[in-house]
Amino acid sequence: MERNLTWHNMDIDRTLREQQMGQNACTIWMSGLSGAGKSTIANALEKRLYAMGKKTMLLDGDNVRMGLNSNLGFSDEDRIENIRRIAEVAKLMNDAGLIVITAFISPYRQDRRNAKKIIGEGFREVYVSTSIAECEKRDVKGLYKAAREGKIAHFTGITSPYEVPEHPDVAVDTAEMDVEACVDHILNRLGCLL
Repeated sequence: MERNLTWHNMDIDRTLREQQMGQNACTIWMSGLSGAGKSTIANALEKRLYAMGKKTMLLDGDNVRMGLNSNLGFSDEDRIENIRRIAEVAKLMNDAGLIVITAFISPYRQDRRNAKKIIGEGFREVYVSTSIAECEKRDVKGLYKAAREGKIAHFTGITSPYEVPEHPDVAVDTAEMDVEACVDHILNRLGCLL
């Protein structure tokens, strides 16, 4: 495929947008098993940042798969493309000056490294940790049960691996901390970056 493309630098750039908004754009990339609490924490974090006057956008795994990534399944290749697209969207939103919060399983280290490469220096990885047993207790959709019965292929934690982040910027254990404590911990660790 021939690609006759040229990147166009614009006069109004990320730095000017950040100055106007009074914040540092970044992406807070939450990763963890299904049922670990990523979406719940991401929502609470966004509410807290909003109350602080920050401009944010929350990208949630299920929501993105209902629109932008509705044509993707859960094969390894589709998961890789899912994360790549999300990273590109997060970067665009960062360039607009926004603080982006993502809540995606993003099970593979290499995909998270690729997301970090796309997003750049504003990438902050938050590992939302809890045991599979705890995730199964919280599973109101019955996904873990269905995966164990062979009804769902490529289910992270059961029939597909989750590679724990080696050096996340922040880790929270939702079996030990409630939602507000998780948000406090994330803001304490990342607050100066926002």
